[in-house]
Formats: sequence, structure tokens, C-alpha cells
Amino acid sequence: MKHAKYTAYSVITTLLAELALMAVVLWLLPRWGIDIPLWGLILMMAALGAYDYITYRLGKEALDKKPMISPDIGSKCQVATSLTPKGYVRVNGELWQARASSTIDAGEEVVVVGIKRMTLLVSPVENDGLESKRNTLR
Repeated sequence: MKHAKYTAYSVITTLLAELALMAVVLWLLPRWGIDIPLWGLILMMAALGAYDYITYRLGKEALDKKPMISPDIGSKCQVATSLTPKGYVRVNGELWQARASSTIDAGEEVVVVGIKRMTLLVSPVENDGLESKRNTLR
């Protein structure tokens, strides 16, 4: 198994959380005069189990995904939040912090021109003149 330790850790922590919930509902709350019926305990334990299962699946999916080491200079990406001049861009499905020399609206395409620590330096994609040539021919 690829993530046997992660699976074992998830099962053990889920069981411990379920035991803690059971101890609180059956032992601690009655001391304060709060009585929860057995069906309420079962419902809470089922909800906690469902939550743990969903977070397990999401965590396993994140572990299986191969991370991008670093985008290459010249990579094209799309602006996720407005760059004023800081914001976020999406490169191959991953969000990266970015900085631009001017304000760039969300949804626009930019190109990576440099990397400083974990921040991408980006600039707007330049038209290569083909678009203007097409417009003059029309």
C-alpha cells in the first residue's frame, strides 16, 4: 500500500475521536445535567465518521497528487485574483502567489518572467503583432 501509514493514522485518530465523543456524551454531559438520548449519540457518531471519511479521501487525494516543483519561466498562467500588484495566479491547476508591475484583472492570461522565493513575477501576455495584422487586413 502506498499510504499505509496515513490510512492507519486516520483509522486510529477516528476511533479516538469517536471514543472521546462517546465519553463526553455519556459521562461528562450528564454531570452537568445535560442528557442526550442514545439515538442522538449514534447520530453524532455517524456524522463524525462521515466527516472523517471525507477528510481522509481529500487528504489521500492530495497526497497522491504530484506537486509542481516550480513553474518554468515563460509558462503561461491565468490570474485567479486581481494582481494589484500582488495576488494569485493558477498554473497547471495550482495556485501560486504572484506579483506584477501593473494592475492585472482576474481571468487575464499572464506569463511568468521570474521567480523570487515562492512568488512568481508575471507580466501580461504580449500580442506578437499577428492580431493587429489580421485587423488591418479586414
